[in-house]
Amino acid sequence: MPSNEARGAEKYRGSAAALLLLAGLIALAVILRFARLSHWGFDSDEIFMLRDSLHPRLTNPRPLLYLINHYLVLPLMPLDELGLRLLPAVFGVLAIPAFYWVARRLVGTRAALFGTLLLTLSGLHVNYSQFGRYWSLVFLLSAVYPYALFLGLRDGDRRALGIGIVTGLLASLAHPASVLLVGGPLIWALVTYLRPRYLRALWSRHVVRWGALLLLALVAVIAARFLPILQGWISQHDANPGSGQFLLRPPPLGLKQLIYLMAFVEGWSVSVVLAAVVGVYLLWHARDRILARFLTSLVLFPVVFLTLISIRTPVSTYYLIPTAPVLFLGAGFFLDRVAALDWKVRPRWLLPATVTLLVLIPGTPTLASQYLNGRRYDFRGVAQWLVPQLTPSDAVFSDQPVALAHYLPGMEVQRLRYNTAPLDESMRAAQRSGPAAALWIVAPAPAHPFRTNLRQGGLAKWIFSHCQLRNSIGHGRVDFRQQYLHVYRCPPALSPETADTR
Repeated sequence: MPSNEARGAEKYRGSAAALLLLAGLIALAVILRFARLSHWGFDSDEIFMLRDSLHPRLTNPRPLLYLINHYLVLPLMPLDELGLRLLPAVFGVLAIPAFYWVARRLVGTRAALFGTLLLTLSGLHVNYSQFGRYWSLVFLLSAVYPYALFLGLRDGDRRALGIGIVTGLLASLAHPASVLLVGGPLIWALVTYLRPRYLRALWSRHVVRWGALLLLALVAVIAARFLPILQGWISQHDANPGSGQFLLRPPPLGLKQLIYLMAFVEGWSVSVVLAAVVGVYLLWHARDRILARFLTSLVLFPVVFLTLISIRTPVSTYYLIPTAPVLFLGAGFFLDRVAALDWKVRPRWLLPATVTLLVLIPGTPTLASQYLNGRRYDFRGVAQWLVPQLTPSDAVFSDQPVALAHYLPGMEVQRLRYNTAPLDESMRAAQRSGPAAALWIVAPAPAHPFRTNLRQGGLAKWIFSHCQLRNSIGHGRVDFRQQYLHVYRCPPALSPETADTR
């Protein structure tokens, strides 16, 4: 048998190797998340981020990153394409060691390294890290606070409990969707422990009584803060149905919810989600059933809650980001179990490495495409081409008017709708202004059936009858998302009869 000194030396070498691998993954994350960071123009959501960072309000339901941008970044540099994306990239890099710290405590060093590798090379996480919004911060805090609370309660670790409380409060300020993570574990704990044989023993402990009071206070605070936010969100969409900026056709009930879940799975890669499901299953049956139940509850409650809410009002797959760390935990544990098996194949690393590559490969087209167009439309490029063409009496329409207007200062950009009446009115105004005036339409090219479709409401027929395609601007991708913008010029002298003879 090896001596204590030999075992200690082996453990030290293993820890040193793990830290070295982690350092390599952090370095790779820095490269992937900062490469071409300022290369792309702003997206509409980034314009909203810019607006609220320049003029932050404490009444905003997600004020954290706005305040950090305003008081930390803005005094040092302008909130341009680089300044607005700087902190999201930093938070994207910090998620790598934070996730590893949590995963190592929960599922072991090797599983943590596998999960961290998948996270480092996740095309969607890279996208969030290069997007001037708060989603990489939401992921970072959600990768820490529920698990730190779990470790603190399970192991009696006050340091972990304190970290969980602090990061949980910050997560609630980063985005309200982060709070949904407490719903599943809370229901699971109530169902498990609210039984007579547990209650008598538990209630006799002072810590449990104080904990129950704190829990009631927490529930009251969450209800007081977030129920009005949800109510306001629903009321806003009831008052302004279809007020979104994108020309998206809402699918019928049932199909809408299915597409919502499919988009979440596809976004994080089907192979990663499948590996995560198998990993949690193995954890449930072979090692730690309590942890498996906890991870399952973290995912199920937000998914079920938001899917049900989508029946009543629009919701985004962004709101499911807090559940994503579970995917990398489960997938990391799955790959760890694959590596632990004796495959009777030499070298031993060959089959585990092959399985890891099979999990990674489906996401590589999206990761590579991130550096081709940043997963956004090029409104800056459109504006640069459009400026020399415009006259003072021209009118411009776009499905994302705030993004295009940012790059066309002084020019009013109207929102393109399926209703063609505003286009008719602008065409008549152009006719009164003279032959030099024109109407310009900037519209996304349809990429696949669930994206933009200009046929609804007769919009495509109107454009094809009145307008000429003058340019197509964008950068091709190697995955199925293609984000080209078509620029149409609609001269008042071009009547439908004239257009039909062309």
